[in-house]
Amino acid sequence: MSDTEGEGFISKVIGPKRRWRAYKARVKQLPENYRTAVDAIERYLTHFVPIDNDSAASEFEDLADLFEQAAADGTPIRAIVGDDPAEFAEAFAQNYTKGGYVPDRARERLINAIKRAEGEDGGTRS
Repeated sequence: MSDTEGEGFISKVIGPKRRWRAYKARVKQLPENYRTAVDAIERYLTHFVPIDNDSAASEFEDLADLFEQAAADGTPIRAIVGDDPAEFAEAFAQNYTKGGYVPDRARERLINAIKRAEGEDGGTRS
């Protein structure tokens, strides 16, 4: 393996990890209720896309972008995810993958987590 091939391999292995860590750091900076919602959506989305590929990295970065902007604007969580957060997450994921099997349990966990996040302050900022 040449030096350039080795660098390509290393960037493929380390690159997604760096992007994942950067994404997680961004989410950590969100207000608690938005962070709770993103964590729930993230957990749900992992049923669609493996975390270690470029598509997933872009998906999660875009999710962080969406919630960062919503938090900055004071947009209620329900205004983002609508009445059915699982439907929102599935539609969001379709931009990055053909989809996958999502167990009912994962769907229910997401819906309940969004309800908890919304209940912290009604999904709005004071």
